Amino acid sequence: MRRLLSLAAVLTVCLWQPATAQQISDPAADLSVAAPAFAQGQGPRLMLDDGHHNFHTAQGRFAPFAEVMRNDGFVVESSGGPLTAARLAGVRVLVVSNALNPANDANWSLPTPSAFTPDEIATIRAWVEDGGSLLLIADHMPFAGAAQDLARAFGFEFHNGFAQRRPAGGQDIFRLSDGALKADVVTRGRNAGETVSKVRTFTGSAFSLPPQARPILVFPKGYRSLEPDVAWEFSGSTPSRDIAGDAQGAVMILGKGRIAVFGEAAMFTAQLAGPKARPMGFNANGAEQNKQLMLNVMHWLAGELPAQ
Repeated sequence: MRRLLSLAAVLTVCLWQPATAQQISDPAADLSVAAPAFAQGQGPRLMLDDGHHNFHTAQGRFAPFAEVMRNDGFVVESSGGPLTAARLAGVRVLVVSNALNPANDANWSLPTPSAFTPDEIATIRAWVEDGGSLLLIADHMPFAGAAQDLARAFGFEFHNGFAQRRPAGGQDIFRLSDGALKADVVTRGRNAGETVSKVRTFTGSAFSLPPQARPILVFPKGYRSLEPDVAWEFSGSTPSRDIAGDAQGAVMILGKGRIAVFGEAAMFTAQLAGPKARPMGFNANGAEQNKQLMLNVMHWLAGELPAQ
């Protein structure tokens, strides 16, 4: 049995590593916004971090996210280099997606040190407390590990693994009807036409919440976090933990600012994965409402939706 599990692990690596390496943005994805929140180019400044070996950037795999935000009226820019108070001055929303420490840029194995320095973490927290808004996204290991120190500064605890249904199979769907997707201002949106009732994610990570945070996506029974030493290398001895009740999405007020944390990045962009160009993101089957949730979250972070 152990040999069969090891063989399955090898096959999993062979199937997934090329797909991961070949993830590209989908040039045919629908990036339109039916009812923009702001006049074109006159909305709040939105900065996407690309100074921390990010797997998702505005010029790459997060280009669909960036273009949707532009179509919603946000002024979108990228930030290279350290995140300092001067760099964050005048920014309304900071988006950090799948940052990595340089040690893991081409080596997705343990250890996974922080992508951010203590000074950066202190600066980001102070900026949020003073009225800034942060969207922090950390996918499966090693990204969850690289974001742990930043997340802990706000009371969130990422599990540095792969959030998967066990036994595996089927899409990861969160629905209002079964409580996995929570009723909240970010699922209701600005009007009835923006209400989100179903969201699909694509593996990613899980995390626990501080008491003052509100869960948005909650794992039901049957999900575990598989936590290997090397990404996508699983065996019968791979450590795992039960994550039923843990979150893959949450929001929180902190001081004058707001923070949204999600454990999966593909849900907020449109990608093609692997040699068969498999849709992965809001362009995929079952993810038809993902783009609306993305817009709702960004509207909440920008202060266009009430705090709760």
